Amino acid sequence: MNSESGAHDVHGPDGPDGPDGPDGPDGPDGPKGANGADEHPARLRVGIIGPGRVGVALGVALTRAGHEVTAVAAVSDASVRRARHHFAGARIAEPADVIASADLVLLTMPDDALPGLISGLAATRATVTGRLLAHTSGRYGTGVLEPVTRLGALPLALHPVMTFTGRSDDLQRMRGISFGITAPDQLRPVAEALVIEMGGEPVFITEENRGLYHAALASAANHLVALVTESCDLLQAAGAADPARMLGPLLSAALDNALRLGDAGLTGPVARGDAGTVARHLEALRDAAPEALAVYIALARLTADRALAAGLLTAPDAERLLDVLSGAAL
Repeated sequence: MNSESGAHDVHGPDGPDGPDGPDGPDGPDGPKGANGADEHPARLRVGIIGPGRVGVALGVALTRAGHEVTAVAAVSDASVRRARHHFAGARIAEPADVIASADLVLLTMPDDALPGLISGLAATRATVTGRLLAHTSGRYGTGVLEPVTRLGALPLALHPVMTFTGRSDDLQRMRGISFGITAPDQLRPVAEALVIEMGGEPVFITEENRGLYHAALASAANHLVALVTESCDLLQAAGAADPARMLGPLLSAALDNALRLGDAGLTGPVARGDAGTVARHLEALRDAAPEALAVYIALARLTADRALAAGLLTAPDAERLLDVLSGAAL
């Protein structure tokens, strides 16, 4: 690879996002990790293609670990400003030039744009030989990098399991998060070392399980946001002045129960088999928020199935519940 000492000895902590998000005292222009940049014999030249929220966060994390972001490919004005703010010493360059000047390249564009970028790099025969090319998509493993892998690139999939908003608290969120890694066997130690350097925890996911892995994460995080905001709207319609304050303690307890206890943490009318209460919920939703009815029915069915399988719900109670839900769905 293109590093003077190889990539196995990389070291380090974490970082943020957004064009205006503060880096804090240990940002890219501050101290270079716990031991200082001069003590990192395997310091890598890092390139970033697509310096959005994730790209900036990972770039800052690697900078803190003693590496150097040397070049960035940015298209929009916002991306250029973001890159110049966080990586003042980096050149703004075309993707092929970023790769040619780097040992490690972070490909941090949206999922749908990744295959096209890879195909374009392969078609133009960019200088990828010996370079670590690491994308951050949860959807893909290393298969999407195959066109450049055939040309000698070293492929990695490093997906940070975190949602980045571009706010200043992204900086703290990087610390201790998991990364879903897919890599060839010979590059697993490199991927693991890079993630640990960024303050993360490596979790290896096989290529064939990548879709299931990402579906689970997206369902938990993205659907949770939609569900909570919908609940806030319903509470406001019911007369609650501060729905977020009302839901906060309840949701914190429910999340803690789910993560610690699994299905044993299920509570509420569905888990109790209270078909009458569920029927009242359905009536209220049909009148006040019909667009939320189908979601309630689907989630109630899922909850009933899991409660039944866990032994929390008896078969007769489950049958009554499902009858109520089936009638509401007609």
